[in-house]
Amino acid sequence: MSFAKIVGSFKSKRILIIGDIILDRYIFGKVSRISPEAPVPVVDVQKESFLLGGAANVANNIIALGGKVTVAGVIGKDRAGDVVKGLLADCNIGSEGIIEDSRPTTVKSRVIAHNQQVVRFDREDRRKLEGKGLQGMLSYIRESISQFDSVIISDYKKGVVSAPLVKATVNIAKRKKTFVAVDPKVGHFHLYKNVSLITPNIMEASQGSGVEIRDEKDLLKAGKTLLSRLSCAAVLITRGEEGMSLFEREGTGVHITHIPTVAKKVFDVTGAGDTVIAAFTLARAAGASLQKAAVISNHAAGIVVGEIGTAVATPEAVLKSLSTHTL
Repeated sequence: MSFAKIVGSFKSKRILIIGDIILDRYIFGKVSRISPEAPVPVVDVQKESFLLGGAANVANNIIALGGKVTVAGVIGKDRAGDVVKGLLADCNIGSEGIIEDSRPTTVKSRVIAHNQQVVRFDREDRRKLEGKGLQGMLSYIRESISQFDSVIISDYKKGVVSAPLVKATVNIAKRKKTFVAVDPKVGHFHLYKNVSLITPNIMEASQGSGVEIRDEKDLLKAGKTLLSRLSCAAVLITRGEEGMSLFEREGTGVHITHIPTVAKKVFDVTGAGDTVIAAFTLARAAGASLQKAAVISNHAAGIVVGEIGTAVATPEAVLKSLSTHTL
């Protein structure tokens, strides 16, 4: 299947994203004096904006790439939760899987003055989702998974992704033969057994495998360790300016593909991991092999790291990048 056909099929694919929904709040201002109360700058606030973060930013990437997406996660019964619902609606992201819980909506607030982040403060409750909240989410997954071509679990360690949730999702997906990709978090690797794919960066792969990655030999050992330990079908380790490495099962062995970066310049890696898993999962849903899906996700990542701030890739930009590089 050609890259053009794969990317062209994105628009007909539906992805379910399960994970931690975060509201990113940005407060912009100017600093012209120091507080007389304490040695801290006084920020004269001029503008405030909100963006979707966490699992919701992965969903935003799916939309940008032309796919259809629904998010399953948790928000609070608060103003921030209302803002999240409004942003999801504005972006045409389905919210049928969202549970309203007694915990507050996770909000990361960043104060920025003169293009510099002055401080960040978080409002969150990281307790494991249990009881009615967990059961409600599992019921939604069980009843709706057949409507989706693939599932992404986006773990930010805010309480949604737990052993019962992952195990149930994997079991349901296996019966439906649905691809399940995980964007992992350090400390949670033991949760991801039997998923289809995990996409750690080099630091996460090192800590998740227990192998300090200093050279290619260590990289190969870490990838194979994760593949074996988690019994997953594939591991995609993103390596920044060195590209990415795909480890996939091949009979009784492991096939390894190293994919060099296509980014001409790297300005900002913010959100690159979200773009990788979004593009890979859409490509896989469209019928791409694991290797072709990795190549497509590499080109999508190359686009977003060339922009300042959280950026997204479009189908047109991905196709242009694919056509201008020797594959």
